[in-house]
Amino acid sequence: MPDARRTDAVLLLVAIVWGSSYLAAQTATAALPVLVVLFARYALSALACLGLVAGRPSRGAPRWWTRDEIRAGLPLGLTQAAVLIVETYGVAHTSAANAGLIISLTIVLTPLLDRAGRRGGLPPAFFAAAGLCVLAVGLLMSGNGFHAPRSGDLLMLGAAVVRAGHVALVGRLTVRRSIRPLQLTTLQTLVGTALFLVPAAGDLPVLAHADTATWAQLGYLALFCSVFAFLAQTWAVQRTSASRASLLLGTEPVWAAAVGIALAGDRFTLLTGLGATLLVAGTYWGQAVERAHRTEGSHAIAEATSTAGASAGPTEEDLTAPDLNKDAVRRSAALPGV
Repeated sequence: MPDARRTDAVLLLVAIVWGSSYLAAQTATAALPVLVVLFARYALSALACLGLVAGRPSRGAPRWWTRDEIRAGLPLGLTQAAVLIVETYGVAHTSAANAGLIISLTIVLTPLLDRAGRRGGLPPAFFAAAGLCVLAVGLLMSGNGFHAPRSGDLLMLGAAVVRAGHVALVGRLTVRRSIRPLQLTTLQTLVGTALFLVPAAGDLPVLAHADTATWAQLGYLALFCSVFAFLAQTWAVQRTSASRASLLLGTEPVWAAAVGIALAGDRFTLLTGLGATLLVAGTYWGQAVERAHRTEGSHAIAEATSTAGASAGPTEEDLTAPDLNKDAVRRSAALPGV
């Protein structure tokens, strides 16, 4: 298989795995308390990551964590845990298909938060795409007819906002710093394990008596939806363009809906089907507008820097503008399943 097709296949597999994570989390939370599911997922992920870090050659770099990795990993571990707790409670009270579709709002919310406090706004077309997404979410929440939205849908909407803040923070804490993805992920899993240990402690005996199917769901969430998916995404994004990676990873909500319908018996009415179509279209539109705007801004900065000369020095915007390849990793992190 050619390298380009292999890379595309890995990215598509990551999108499928993340799309299936909503049903896996829903099944696990039906058997165990949410906090126990989160603790088990984090603990299993941490053990796997620690094993990978310990087994990899250091090649002259610190085997564990640098100061920059600790400074970024601790706050990002807290925000990632906040994302997962809202998402997991949300998916426990809505359909897997709705959960995967609503969380895709992160793609259009992230640029809004990422631009906060910086010069230059987004073009009007981006806000049109965001408005289309809002309309789509309203249709999804309507279910079989217009009524008060379900609590799970509202939680997933809140999770999209929290995740957008987390992704924006990833960009701000990692730009211009030498941070290794595996070490950063390992530190975040350790932070999450410590955070959920005490709240879940009272129900841990239930975990010890969980059946094989429940443990399989927990293992899938930890090893495939967390560790494998993140490392595979990082490997693949480094070997392709930002646009191609975003396009393939952006199919996650489609897979979430497909898995929900095929395996969980989720039903799509005319309204929810229309909402799903508009939401996928709106997120792709918004992503394309934001990417074009960011690329145009990067070119403008390069031209201004070259004409001004090296003596003028870099501006604050130069120092905060992310590299396009690194930005691909950060944007793709906007949809890491549940």
